[in-house]
Amino acid sequence: MLTELDKKIIASIQGEIAITQRPYLEIAEKLGIDEELLLERMKDLCDRGVIRRFGATIRHQQSGFEANAMVAWQVDEDRIDAVGEKMASFNAVSHCYRRNPTNDWPYNLYTMIHAKDEASCREIAGKLSTEASVNTYTLLFSRKELKKTSMKYFPTNDV
Repeated sequence: MLTELDKKIIASIQGEIAITQRPYLEIAEKLGIDEELLLERMKDLCDRGVIRRFGATIRHQQSGFEANAMVAWQVDEDRIDAVGEKMASFNAVSHCYRRNPTNDWPYNLYTMIHAKDEASCREIAGKLSTEASVNTYTLLFSRKELKKTSMKYFPTNDV
């Protein structure tokens, strides 16, 4: 069960958070509560599994990464956890997840890599392939970013 304060807190952190010395203090002040209470409520929401993950989205083009590629890998199921952990440990990998393959698409592990150019993406994929001993893969390069937004569970005007 979520309280009205919980909903307001979720609404206040589901979008962009200011890059300041004390962003939680600013959020707390906007909510009319103190920073300690905000942090206690956020910890409780995490402990209860309401908030499962708290992440940041980096605008990779603005940070010098001009290319990115989703690499689809075909990995033996008995190795997928170990291979996924290995690939996820690379700094160039921002996402790593498993999906069910289909008859037409045999890939079951995916990594998103970011680099300065497409050649560098290919080089990184090659290193991942060598390190994880996975030879069957394909690179899907991003051509245009059509949408990059986070889920809005509680629109700010609803709380």
